[in-house]
Amino acid sequence: MKKRRQFCLYCSAGLTKKLEDDVLRDFCPSCNSFFYENPLPVVSSILDASRQILLVKRDRAPFKGRWCLPTGFAEAGESIEDAALRELEEETGIKGKIVRLLDVDSYRSRFYGDLLFLTFVVEQTGGKLAAGDDSVKAQFWPVGKIPLLAFRPNRRALSAYIKSKRDYWTILDSIDYADKKSPRPDAAKNTLTRRLVNIIVRNKEAVIYSWIEDVTHSKSTAEYHKFDSKKLFITGDKIISQIILWLGGLYEINSLKTFYIKLGRERKKEGFKLSETLSALSLVRKHIWAVSLHQDGWRKSIDLYMTFEMQRRMTIFFDLAIFYLTQGYEVIG
Repeated sequence: MKKRRQFCLYCSAGLTKKLEDDVLRDFCPSCNSFFYENPLPVVSSILDASRQILLVKRDRAPFKGRWCLPTGFAEAGESIEDAALRELEEETGIKGKIVRLLDVDSYRSRFYGDLLFLTFVVEQTGGKLAAGDDSVKAQFWPVGKIPLLAFRPNRRALSAYIKSKRDYWTILDSIDYADKKSPRPDAAKNTLTRRLVNIIVRNKEAVIYSWIEDVTHSKSTAEYHKFDSKKLFITGDKIISQIILWLGGLYEINSLKTFYIKLGRERKKEGFKLSETLSALSLVRKHIWAVSLHQDGWRKSIDLYMTFEMQRRMTIFFDLAIFYLTQGYEVIG
């Protein structure tokens, strides 16, 4: 249980309570000083290795013997990112780098009072797995067999992470299934590799947001300038998901036909010009190349042949999409 402050840190006089800004705070009448109870910053890391999450088993209270993400307090004088990487290495022996901030959550602990959990997604850069400070064991757990985690912010952050990766994992599983079901000797040359799909999916949200920014400001899509951004995001997400599956050979022409004829009819009823709708569609392709093609990972993962192969498949996809979208405008009624 967290102990309450009783004496002044400066003069050792007894403390009282006094209102400041409508908050009842510890107050020293002798020093005329307030003492503040601010949330303590706590860092956690999610390290995912082929759908296995790195967890540690705690060796002390609170929640001794329970599993959690690599977690600990940030120290004075270090950045919050450095704190996350330090705790990761101290508790698991793994060195890493920050990928992104995933979640921020407030938490009330009976041991430490108010805490502020910041959870980062990290990638391993080195080190060797071994239990360290505050843990008796460090282990990777399959995402489908994660034990009940000790801290609610850990559970919330990991749930958000798994949800964000679900579509990506489904696509990879579909490609694996398709490849195993009908293997061909020339598959390495003539099908989209997992690395290629990985790059596009990893940059999916960046593509959508850059496309929305463009389509709501471009002169060629003036009628989209006041269009609901949430609806644009949903449309962009569907189109890019279709492209990913199409490039992997998993999206059928009939499904593409149905979607774009319906989209054309909807835009026509909403009063959009065909030219602007087609321009908005073409901007999707522009931003896939602008965001994805120029990633360092892309240049390392794809050769010239695969670049031409992707260009060929995307051209077919967008030719069909434009054709069926136009058909949607021509449908009477």
